[in-house]
Amino acid sequence: MQSSNDRLRGARGGSEGAAGHRDAPDRFVAEASPSPAYDDPWYNALASGWGESAGAEVPGPAPRREPAVEPPRAAADVYLEVQRSAAFQEVRSRYRGFVVPAVVAFLVWYLAYVVAATTMSTLMARPVAGAVNVAMLAGLGQFLSTFLLTWAYTRHARLRRDRAALELRWDTQELTRGARGGAS
Repeated sequence: MQSSNDRLRGARGGSEGAAGHRDAPDRFVAEASPSPAYDDPWYNALASGWGESAGAEVPGPAPRREPAVEPPRAAADVYLEVQRSAAFQEVRSRYRGFVVPAVVAFLVWYLAYVVAATTMSTLMARPVAGAVNVAMLAGLGQFLSTFLLTWAYTRHARLRRDRAALELRWDTQELTRGARGGAS
């Protein structure tokens, strides 16, 4: 039986503590697998009916892949160049222009609700309609403001940032592909 760190359990017949392994560390290093990939042949196999087209054969176990090679230094330069570009700075400033005021407004609204609920109990207990009081309306207002903020954020992203970010992404991929010599 193997433990999670690929060392045999019980092979020495002694204790499994750190003291039991201290005198023969070289034997355990030799037993470790050379690749971090899984030895399970079913690891990358698709479940029945998931992602398969009709009549397609189920692929066998995926071949072991070598660790990814670091991208050439030129690709890193491309990303630094894009980060310094005016288009990237514009996308970031549009993002900050919405997020910072929205976060501040929401935190002020939330803290005002918490402070009012803890310090102004008579105000929060004031009935509005039947059993509904100010505290209940303010609590529901918290939920409503969360949904409105989510809607406003997605609308702002769709109208003001997504197109520019997509164009920037395509440009970056083209520049990176050129820096790597056409390989993708």
